[in-house]
Amino acid sequence: MNMGKPLSSPMLSYQHAYHAGNPADLHKHLVLAGLLTLLTRKTRGISYMETHAGRGLYDLSAPESLKTGEATEGIEAVSLPDCPLKTALDTARKRFGAAAYPGSPLIAQTLLRKQDRLHLMELHPAEYGALRKALRNATTAVHKRDGFEGVLALAPPRPRKGLVLVDPSYEVKTEYAQVTDFTHKLIAKWPEATVMIWYPILPARRHEALINGLKLKYLRHEVSFDLKDGEGMTGSGLVLVNAPYGAEKGLAEAVELAQPVLRL
Repeated sequence: MNMGKPLSSPMLSYQHAYHAGNPADLHKHLVLAGLLTLLTRKTRGISYMETHAGRGLYDLSAPESLKTGEATEGIEAVSLPDCPLKTALDTARKRFGAAAYPGSPLIAQTLLRKQDRLHLMELHPAEYGALRKALRNATTAVHKRDGFEGVLALAPPRPRKGLVLVDPSYEVKTEYAQVTDFTHKLIAKWPEATVMIWYPILPARRHEALINGLKLKYLRHEVSFDLKDGEGMTGSGLVLVNAPYGAEKGLAEAVELAQPVLRL
């Protein structure tokens, strides 16, 4: 598979603003924030990379969010106790307003330190522009390029310890196999990397092809939830390759923190 092939137009049509803060985001972001905390226990810097960063900052009072109402079924349906995600959420809202919701890039930038480095890939023109505006600083590089190609080109980065979030839209069926192929290539180039793969759980269960294709040791964590429209996702899944010590406990805690939205 040609990992450097430009994104097709269906993939460029996806905009996460309609889904920000939904139950899948809650699952993904609780685990991500916990992983970043584990990886920064020591003073040595880390590299954080994303294949599909999105705009990094969302407004839950915007028309897109209000149209779907998905945030009311996710982040707005829980009262988070003190935890890394709450720290990132509170920081974002102090800076951008009470309706702000941080995407994964802003969560990472908020929780990481001066010695850490971020490399964010986003090809959608509008999303890329918004991402640069919200997150550009001395520790963060925003790249307008295909995420799979970009991360592979930069791997292994400095610092060598790090985390890669793989989070495509999966609007194109072939992305499941593409994620598997990308992960194998990435670990071959950067064996130290922790890789966090998110995938939707849909009635067609196409994610099983992704899982079955992985020839690496991994942790798998899936949760289910109910969306009011009764259509689309029935749950959210994560795969962690080279998970740091303590990650299994963090996966269990994510469900506890997000009650009653997420369930095993």
